[in-house]
Amino acid sequence: MTVKRNPLSLQLKAEDFMPATNEEKTSLVIMRESVNFWKDGLRRLRKNKIAMVSLFFILLIVVFAYILPSFWPYTYEQQVKYSENLAPFTYSEKELARIEAGEKIFPHICGTDKLGRDYAVRLMMGTRISLTVGLMCAALVLLIGATYGAVAAFAGGWVDIIMMRITDVMYTIPDILLIILLSMIIRDPLKELSTREGFLWMQKVGPNMIAIFIVFALLYWVSMARITRSQVLVLKESEYVTAARALGARNSRIIKKHLLTNCIGTLIVTTTLQIPSAIFTESYLSFLGLGVAAPMPSLGSLATDAVKGMNTYPHLLLLPAVIISVVILAFNLFGDGLRDAFDPKLKN
Repeated sequence: MTVKRNPLSLQLKAEDFMPATNEEKTSLVIMRESVNFWKDGLRRLRKNKIAMVSLFFILLIVVFAYILPSFWPYTYEQQVKYSENLAPFTYSEKELARIEAGEKIFPHICGTDKLGRDYAVRLMMGTRISLTVGLMCAALVLLIGATYGAVAAFAGGWVDIIMMRITDVMYTIPDILLIILLSMIIRDPLKELSTREGFLWMQKVGPNMIAIFIVFALLYWVSMARITRSQVLVLKESEYVTAARALGARNSRIIKKHLLTNCIGTLIVTTTLQIPSAIFTESYLSFLGLGVAAPMPSLGSLATDAVKGMNTYPHLLLLPAVIISVVILAFNLFGDGLRDAFDPKLKN
C-alpha cells in the first residue's frame, strides 16, 4: 500500500540519505584554479582595459625614446645649415636643390629648431632624458624609502619615533630652493671631476641634473617610507615573523625576506606612481633652466626654448607638451591599474 506524502511536509525521506553519485559530486564541485599572488594580480591587470592601453602607450614611448634614435638619420646636436625653423615635412632651399640633383634626403617630420637641428630626434632624446630621470629617481625613492620605513617600523619604540620625526622635518624643506643651492654648491667640483677620464659623461648631463638626483634621494623618499612603515607595522606581528625570530634569524634577514617581500605589491604600485611625479618635476625644473646642460635636450628644456616663438612656431611648444602629458597620464593610469590588481583590499 502506497502512502501519499504531503508535498508541504518537512519530513525527510530515506532516499535523501543515499550516497551521491560521482556525476553529482562533480556537478557540485565549483572550485577556482589555485594561483599565486603574482598570477592573480596579472590576471586582474589584464582585465583592466585602461591599464593595458596605458601599458601599450608606455611601450610605444620606450621604443620612441630608446630605440628609434639609433635608426634616425639625424643626431640631436647635428645642425643642418640653412634649415633653421622649418615647418614639419618641409625642406630648405639647399635641401630642395640636393633633391633635384637626385640625392635622397630624409624629411624633417617635426621640422627644425632655430639652430637647424632636427626636432623629431630632439623630442626622442628629450623623452629619453625625462624617462631616465623618472625611472632612476623612482628607484632611489624605492630603495631609500622602503629601507628607512621598514627599519623604523621593525625597530619600534624610540627609534621609530626619532626616525619618523626626521621624515616630518624633511617634509618642510622646499625642493626648488634645495636644487638651486645644490646646483651652486656642486657646480665647480663637478666641472673639475668631469674633466677626468671616466667622468666625461658629467659634462653632458650637467650639475643641475645630478642635483635633481641628489634632491630626490634626500627628499622624495618620505612618502615611500611612511607607506612602508604602515605595512610593516601590521606584518611584523604575523606568525611567520615570530617563527623566524624563534629560529634565530637576523633582523636584516627578517626585514628583507619576510617583511619587504610581503608588501612588494604596495611598493611596486607606489613606485609606479612616483615615476610620473619625477618626470613632471624634471620637466618644470628644466623649464626653469635647472635641468640638463645644452645641447642635451629634455622635454622641459625643449618647451622653454619654444616659449619665445610660440606665436610663430607653435608646434615647437605643442609637441613636447603633448608628450609630457601622454607620458604622465599613461604612467598614472597604469599605476592605478597596478593598485587595483595587486592591492588585496580591492579584490572582489
